[in-house]
Amino acid sequence: MDFDMDTLIQYVTMYGVDILAALAIFLLGKWGAKIAMKLATKAMHHAKVDETLVSFASNIVYGLVLVFVVIAALNQLGIQTASLVAVLATAGLAIGLALKDSLSNFAAGVMIIIFRPFKLGDYIEAAGIAGSVEAISIFTTTIKTPDNKTIIVPNSPITTGNVVNYSTKPTRRVDLVFGCGYGDDILKVKKVLQSIIDADDRVLKDPAPTIALAELGDSSVNFVVRPWVKTSEYWDVRFDLHEKVKLAFDKEGISIPFPQRDVHLYTVDAKKTETKSDDKK
Repeated sequence: MDFDMDTLIQYVTMYGVDILAALAIFLLGKWGAKIAMKLATKAMHHAKVDETLVSFASNIVYGLVLVFVVIAALNQLGIQTASLVAVLATAGLAIGLALKDSLSNFAAGVMIIIFRPFKLGDYIEAAGIAGSVEAISIFTTTIKTPDNKTIIVPNSPITTGNVVNYSTKPTRRVDLVFGCGYGDDILKVKKVLQSIIDADDRVLKDPAPTIALAELGDSSVNFVVRPWVKTSEYWDVRFDLHEKVKLAFDKEGISIPFPQRDVHLYTVDAKKTETKSDDKK
């Protein structure tokens, strides 16, 4: 018993200080990791970073600091951590290779959240999909199409391609083309188009709308009509103008031509053909 007590005292004397130091390192390090997480969160909130990224990044900061704290505590106990670090690095590399697509989407999500090419509610066209943005997460972006389908798009294809955001500007230009026949009075056509644009209160005065003869086509004389409207009223104005122009052209007797082809028929004299054939014989 005396031997066992002496041995215990000896071990406590030898390792007690290291154990206490390691425990102190761990507790202080854990407290420091929480402080680092709070500071990172506060800094990101001050920079107005998206809340999704704030939560994720602050947890990453906490985890990294805690890993260093655990390694420091193990070193204090005399445990060789070089091999442990190597194993962790190898495991991290293997996991990274296995999840390379997910990590690519994660990196793209961080880029979207930081640089904000679009926000919730914006109507965008990206990765071959057009619709309103419903949600932006670290790995995916949720888009609702005009026909009310929900499409979840990985973030990587969005950042590697072109993103067209139709909602960033308060106004948009409606580009329309209307054709009339070559026999119509082009001054009358232009006057009718101008009256339709002037009568629509949704068309902005500044910038001024453009109405001009753009092309002498194969089958029609084409006018461009380019009014500016509020972005929220773009589709309503576009649809209404098509209807109003058709009704006005019908009322004014202005033709709306369609592609035509002239076919010329030639009559061949059968007797002459037979005579020429006989002469050759």
